[in-house]
Amino acid sequence: MAELKYEIKETVAVLSESSKGWTKELNLISWNGREPKYDLRDWAPNHEKMGKGVTLTKDELDKLIEVLSELK
Repeated sequence: MAELKYEIKETVAVLSESSKGWTKELNLISWNGREPKYDLRDWAPNHEKMGKGVTLTKDELDKLIEVLSELK
């Protein structure tokens, strides 16, 4: 399997932290040198490991925000 390369361009928000120090974060990340996308996933301290997550384009994030605002 090819090595996965990523660069966190911006930490938008840290949503929570577990007792083991893992954080659920919304970040703007460039995966394998591509255009950055919004990414929601769990991260180990210092970002050395990651859990499964969801990656969204700006348009998808905008739509999600719209849908979530209707739930209030």
